[in-house]
Parts: sequence; C-alpha cells; structure tokens
Amino acid sequence: MSVSCFLPCRKGSERVPRKNIKKFSDFDFGLIEVKLNQLKYCELIDEIVLSTNDEEIIDFASAFDCAKLKIHKREDSLSSSATSTDELVALAESVTSKEHILWTHVTSPFYGSESYGKAIQAYFKALEDGYDSLMSVKAIHGFLWDERKPLNYDRNVEKWPRTQTLKTIYEVDSAVFMLSRAGYQQYNDRIGVNPLLHVTSQLEGFDIDWPDDFALAEAMIASGVATA
Repeated sequence: MSVSCFLPCRKGSERVPRKNIKKFSDFDFGLIEVKLNQLKYCELIDEIVLSTNDEEIIDFASAFDCAKLKIHKREDSLSSSATSTDELVALAESVTSKEHILWTHVTSPFYGSESYGKAIQAYFKALEDGYDSLMSVKAIHGFLWDERKPLNYDRNVEKWPRTQTLKTIYEVDSAVFMLSRAGYQQYNDRIGVNPLLHVTSQLEGFDIDWPDDFALAEAMIASGVATA
C-alpha cells in the first residue's frame, strides 16, 4: 500500500513573515529544509508533493536531493490567506498519485521521520480495526471551559475534581492527517467519518504559528532538542 505526502506551503505569512523559508536555527532555508529532510528519510513515504507558489521555496526544493520529491506550482487563486483548507482537499487528491495520502505541514518541526513512520503504521493498523482515517492530536488533561461552563467535568457533581478523573479532550495538532485516495473522493475531506485519534507528545505536536513559537522552537533546538 503506497503513500503520498501532500505538503502545502504557500508564500507569505501574516504572523511570521517568510515563516516557511526564513533561517531557522542552523537551517539556512528554514522550516521547509527541516521538513523535507524529515520526509525524505521516512521510508514508508513513497512520494512527496510540495505544493507552493513561493519561488524561493521552489528554487530550494528544485535543488534538494530527493528522488521522491515532486514540486507542484500552485495557482495564486489557491494561495492566499483567504484560501480555506477545504479548498485544498481536491487539489491534494489531484496532484498526488499513490493509494493513500498523508497531509502534513512544515510548522511541525519536531515531528520527524520516526514519528511519520509510526503514524503510517498506526494508520494501516487502524484500517484493519475498522477506522477509516487517522489524525494526530494532543491529549489535554485539564480544566476546560467554554464561555459559561466546564466542558469535561460537572461542577454539580464535584467542583474541582482530581485532574486524573477529568475527561480527556483532544486537540488536533495538524502534524498528520491520513486518508485513502478513495476517501478523499468520497468525503471531500482529508479525514473520513471514523478517524483514529493518534496521540502525539507535546514536543511532536508543537506547532509554529506565532513569532513566540518560532523563537521558542529555535531555543529548544539550541538546548539540544533534535528535529530528525
């Protein structure tokens, strides 16, 4: 069973300018350099499709030594800050070629080759167990509220229960989504109707979205945290 990786990476970032390609720690070409190396060395990924409208990224990727890497030059109409993830689903299905599609992002720099391998193995095992897809999540064990009331405990039963007894809530961390090509066509989505929640560690699920995240990730690498 073959696996394509869809890696969307548009030009521009409103929160962190040039986030995907600016120098990141010792990586001159930033997060895209980190991610392509991680995907390159995951043996269970058969094809990497980098979809971007960023000429800097295209230039870097064109010289990147990886036989399974393909570059898709994305139209600007699908590359703005207003472009929704839903609009990219059909694109992911059309530009990849393998039986199963793994969707990931450069903004998860600590989700390395081994993590991808484990996620892919978990996905295929999940298919045997009756799931139809997989997405990576972080498990949250804490006191969670909306604007008015708790989400994961009942204050009428116990006002401050032990954290060990709180219902676990899961946050989608966007490191990995996996679904078959047929599933993309059926659901017009990157997950199906019964996804396995693949729990990641806080490190694996670390996502760079804001300038503070970028700086913190660089500090983590400087302190010895690996990106492999």
